[in-house]
Amino acid sequence: MKFETFRAGKWQSRYQYKSFEPVPVNTEWTWEDATINTLLEQANRALGELNAFSLIVPDIDLFIQMHVVKEAQTSSRIEGTQTAINEALMPEDQILPEKRDDWHEVRNYIDAVNAATAELGRLPLSNRLLRETHAVLMRGVRGEHKGPGEFRTSQNWIGGSSLTDAAFIPPHPDGVPELMSDLEKFWHNDGVQVPHLIRIAISHYQFETIHPFQDGNGRIGRLLIPLYLISNGLLAKPSLYLSDFFERNRASYYDALMRVRISNDMIHWVRFFLRGVAETAAKGRDVFQKILALRTEVEGAVMTLGKRAPNARETLNLLYRRPIISAGDIQTTVGVSAPTANALLRDLQGLGIVKEITGQMRWRAYSFDRYLGLFVN
Repeated sequence: MKFETFRAGKWQSRYQYKSFEPVPVNTEWTWEDATINTLLEQANRALGELNAFSLIVPDIDLFIQMHVVKEAQTSSRIEGTQTAINEALMPEDQILPEKRDDWHEVRNYIDAVNAATAELGRLPLSNRLLRETHAVLMRGVRGEHKGPGEFRTSQNWIGGSSLTDAAFIPPHPDGVPELMSDLEKFWHNDGVQVPHLIRIAISHYQFETIHPFQDGNGRIGRLLIPLYLISNGLLAKPSLYLSDFFERNRASYYDALMRVRISNDMIHWVRFFLRGVAETAAKGRDVFQKILALRTEVEGAVMTLGKRAPNARETLNLLYRRPIISAGDIQTTVGVSAPTANALLRDLQGLGIVKEITGQMRWRAYSFDRYLGLFVN
């Protein structure tokens, strides 16, 4: 299939509405647009540089968890969930009751990312894996009664209050299993010569167009991107997430997807996607560089603590995974008494590494602000 002559699908008349029925994508793809070749080269280079950090940074898994938290918070924000990244790191009892529904959705996303990434070691990228991930995402939150872990059996829509005023109506549910089967075959089709970044660009568009679940499609569709890259060896760790790019360019993101459906303009979408990969990978690379510099500085500082330095370093390892902690967290993770945990926090405060953020006499929380700030900006 050639981008320049691609026809995305057709609008099928239904009772009082028209659904969009996309064409299958499991085929050879070609293009004449030279800009795509340039953008593809730039994106691959940036992705390779990002992945290099995953291979050379000691104890990389300490830092990957914050990438996951950032992705969960940002991807959920696109769907209207209002949870700040510092709130996503706090325990439920420190979240205001009126904000706990949103908090649960973000925490579910974190669990879904971690579960799906771990499953890639056992299962290939597949519809089964996406359904299992969706079940985790929807567990005990809004939408939990909308077929978690199952492809939809009723018509859904995007935008508007009903099918009659929707901005976009995905394919009829009867066609979802066949379309998703075709998409899964495309991921693993060694008989077509389609570069991986082009393949996942097309796959993300197709997934969002099919909208196979009753709810949660945006989050699963964005998570599909790093899962595909990991499963095909382009990433060793889940360190690239496009949700931040999509959120900052939200209108352009939705417009690029709709231009494919309305105007058959796959070229515009692929260009947008590749720019997103290049920009996001470069930003991730820079974050890793800053993490390494900060780590060198703070670990040098804790070495001045003498015999308390080993426990302080263990506390730093906890802070890299979760930069908002309490004395109880240190007790549990480092295995020290309450007085020792509090003494460690006083040491880290004295060194300017953490600061107390609750202003309470009891149940205090402490933030590693300089590290957290690397994921906020």
